[in-house]
Amino acid sequence: MAKPGSDNSTEPLLVCRGVQKSYRLAGSEVLALRGVDMQISEPGFYAIMGQSGSGKSTLLHLLAALDRPDQGEVWVAGQGVHALDDRAATQFRRSRIGIVFQQFNLIPTLTAQENIELPGLLAGDRPAALAERSMALLVRLGLEGRAGHRPDALSGGEQQRVAIARALLFSPPVLFADEPTGALDSQSSALLWQLLGEVAEEQRMLVVMVTHEPAAAAYCRRVFVLQDGRVKGTIESEGLDAGGIAARYQQLVRAA
Repeated sequence: MAKPGSDNSTEPLLVCRGVQKSYRLAGSEVLALRGVDMQISEPGFYAIMGQSGSGKSTLLHLLAALDRPDQGEVWVAGQGVHALDDRAATQFRRSRIGIVFQQFNLIPTLTAQENIELPGLLAGDRPAALAERSMALLVRLGLEGRAGHRPDALSGGEQQRVAIARALLFSPPVLFADEPTGALDSQSSALLWQLLGEVAEEQRMLVVMVTHEPAAAAYCRRVFVLQDGRVKGTIESEGLDAGGIAARYQQLVRAA
């Protein structure tokens, strides 16, 4: 298949074509993704929404080059990630995307600023340049007063903001977030969803969040509804609150 955008001046930021993925579980084959097709052409904050077992985390792992599909193509920021070997996939993740998980994955012995700078140090970047970039991110995320604190001195919401800052260190065009507020209270969650939307807008980047929560999806521009390993449909979320998202979601999943 041709590279997305090869015959068009505007290249989509994300494309999935016929993506399938299966796993072996207790001696049986489990088909997690059954032919996913989706496309995102413009920057912004988007959600992939589905219940447990719908395949949403599997899909995110393929998008983030953490795994490869059995069949189909996955294009992210102009790169065909389905065809990358392990070394190329590692380089792609380091230079072209950011990833935020439910667990913060911070190094407990490092300060907030040191945790943000760590990927840059491992990549051989100059410490002075990293310090400038990390502090700018801390300021943007409202953490400048917490730069010297270790994770155990930070709240859950603050730790997740540090994780987001770390993911933004190399200014990637795409950020993936896998249930990023699963370990946070409702107030911290709402602040984080708002923050992700603001980052997408200000940086003109693509932010894709996996979630099962209508309240989270309500902050997004568009919601891709995943059911039984397929995209069942999309929800344009403008003007909808959590209740509206939940109602549209139920209409989609119940449709034949």
